[in-house]
Amino acid sequence: MAGIRLPKRAAISGHARLLAHPAYEKLLSAEPLLRRLIPILIVIFLMIVGAARFVELYQHKAQREFDARETMGLIASVLSSALDKAHPAGEPVGTDAIRATLSATLPPSATHSGRRIYVTDQDGMIVATAPRDTETEGMPLVRILGEAQPLTIFGIRAGVLEITLADGTSALATVHHLEGGVGDVAVVAPLVSVYDSWRADVSLNVAIFMGTSAILLVILYGYFAQASRAAEADQIYSETQARSEMALARGRCGLWDWDLASGRMFWSRSMFEIIGLEPRDTLIGFGEVASLIHPDDGDLMALAESLYEAGEATVDQMFRMRHAEGRWIWLRARAELVDRDSGGPHLIGIAVDVTEQMRLVERSKTADIRLRDAIETISEAFVLWDADNRLVMCNSKYQQLHGMPDSALAPGTPYADVIAAGRKPLVRAQVVADGRPEEGARSFELQLEDGRWLQINERRTKDGGFVSVGTDITQLKRHEAKLIDGERRLMATIADLRQSRQKLEMQAQQMVELAEKYAEEKNRAEDANRAKSEFLANISHELRTPLNAIIGFSEVMQSGMFGDLGSPKYGEYCRDINQSGAYLLGVIDDILDMSRIEAGRMTLSLEDLVLDDLVEESIRIVQAQADARNIKVVTDVGENLRMRGDRKALKQIMLNLLSNAVKFTLEGEIAIRARTTATAVTFSVEDTGIGIPADALAKLGRPFEQVSNQFTKSHQGSGLGLAITTSLAELHGGAIRIRSREGRGTIVSVRLPINPPAEPRPAAA
Repeated sequence: MAGIRLPKRAAISGHARLLAHPAYEKLLSAEPLLRRLIPILIVIFLMIVGAARFVELYQHKAQREFDARETMGLIASVLSSALDKAHPAGEPVGTDAIRATLSATLPPSATHSGRRIYVTDQDGMIVATAPRDTETEGMPLVRILGEAQPLTIFGIRAGVLEITLADGTSALATVHHLEGGVGDVAVVAPLVSVYDSWRADVSLNVAIFMGTSAILLVILYGYFAQASRAAEADQIYSETQARSEMALARGRCGLWDWDLASGRMFWSRSMFEIIGLEPRDTLIGFGEVASLIHPDDGDLMALAESLYEAGEATVDQMFRMRHAEGRWIWLRARAELVDRDSGGPHLIGIAVDVTEQMRLVERSKTADIRLRDAIETISEAFVLWDADNRLVMCNSKYQQLHGMPDSALAPGTPYADVIAAGRKPLVRAQVVADGRPEEGARSFELQLEDGRWLQINERRTKDGGFVSVGTDITQLKRHEAKLIDGERRLMATIADLRQSRQKLEMQAQQMVELAEKYAEEKNRAEDANRAKSEFLANISHELRTPLNAIIGFSEVMQSGMFGDLGSPKYGEYCRDINQSGAYLLGVIDDILDMSRIEAGRMTLSLEDLVLDDLVEESIRIVQAQADARNIKVVTDVGENLRMRGDRKALKQIMLNLLSNAVKFTLEGEIAIRARTTATAVTFSVEDTGIGIPADALAKLGRPFEQVSNQFTKSHQGSGLGLAITTSLAELHGGAIRIRSREGRGTIVSVRLPINPPAEPRPAAA
């Protein structure tokens, strides 16, 4: 309770004292014994008090003497030090100078309590006194202190001694020698003056002791006089307490009184029964009660501090407490802070068990949440108004359709304000119901600004409000418009049929002629396609044979199988010949693949594949090119990604994408990612290369199409790689997607079904 800063109290006070029935019953049972013991205890008490005061006064006397000795020693030390500094040894010192030093050094309190200070010269003659005494100045110091005193011999080593002065007076005295033996400083205090204040304390304590004894006797008389009255009051209290406990127990209420000063709390028996604890007579500590409260419901200390900070006097709070069985019960505590300014404030009130009410509230809240979720998930716009035409609740569909801000949909907003905040309908038409309509029900149709149509159905609720449900009938309206338009067209068609009947015969004749021409053109197209295929096959054979020879002989010349070529230039020429031949052979292979795909003669050999193995194989092929360009290749491919597909086709797709990424990336990073879902596999290649302009993305994927820029001009390519990749993906029933930002990089994603169709889909022309 440090935060409240209230004084501690040793006994129960306030209402807790009245309600501590079990403890009070014990007191009543011991009352006869107490009546006999109280007089004896009072006498013993007085004796103890007298003895304690005697010991204390004796100690006080010793302390007074000790303080006097310490003060005298301190005065002598300070004065001797001041004289040593002001008048060094060996220098002649006048009496007036010593008196001036004495007056400047000593404080006014130095001569209190009868103390006298003497300063002597080297012959022991008094030259200065404080307070000033002209009669003693010029006298020997031993005439005042007495003969044969150790003080004048040992000086400071003798300390402060009790001596008998020359006139027979008992006194405390100390002597300090000055440096160089130039004189002494003596301080003398009569014992009578030292003990003056102590004698006054003794007189006061004797008077207080006598008065206390008289008061205790009066109290003893009052105790016996009140004992009989207390017995009657206890009987009335017991009956009242029993009735209160019964009422509290029947009402599932507990009475409690929290003494904020002592931090202890009184609970009624019914309060213990609510918690499931055994009732007890003692008060409960603050820590024990705090340990029973649920940690999420705050703590008692914060509650008490908030009352003082806010200046409030009443509390109405709900919290959970742990039952003896381990479960949590809900309590509603209502209390009032009393005796706020008396130094012993109490927080007194009752705690009602509201567990059942909280369960009902929780069930109601759960049902309300379910109802709101159900209303929110329906596809119709829903809104509920109360009997005063104020908003109760609505779903997001209603807000979305009418374009209303959140601020206008606060519960309790008037109907007119809500409607004014939304979009105004372009058309509003009442719908006439078939048969006799329900009382308070109406339906109408609205057309919104965005062209959508709503059918609004309103019904009255039992409390006088109404509920409105809006259904999107845009498709119905469009279908209705199409039916009307179709009917109009049908009537026009019937009229046209009459006019065109005569034309049908002429058109039939023309159709016969067109069919004959179509058959003739079809035969020509098939002949042309056959000729193209034969030409490509022949040209492939005719080109492959010399190209293989060129590539083979160039490799032989590069290897120097039959001897050195001579000039190093020949080696460079052979390397260029080999690379150009290999490039041309690849172009021919791409053209043949593209022609087979366009002719529909490309067949897929489907098998179960592990995609991550194909990715590793493809990376190994292009890894050398990437390393040569200082390009980092990273992979993010799940383990054991399985699918069905054509191994050769899928590997060609991956190689084409990786080759393009390496070709058009000066330096940086290429990332390969692969993921699977329940039905598809997604393979993507991301590079940090030159990127593709936005206006060129639409052209990519067509045969012989290339993006032309300053960088691609220095790189060879037929423009068929991406077209073949797209076609192979479409043959698997998949698709390809390209995203790119010029100067930032490109992402090419291929999405393929895990189980492609048995019959490959034709590639897009």
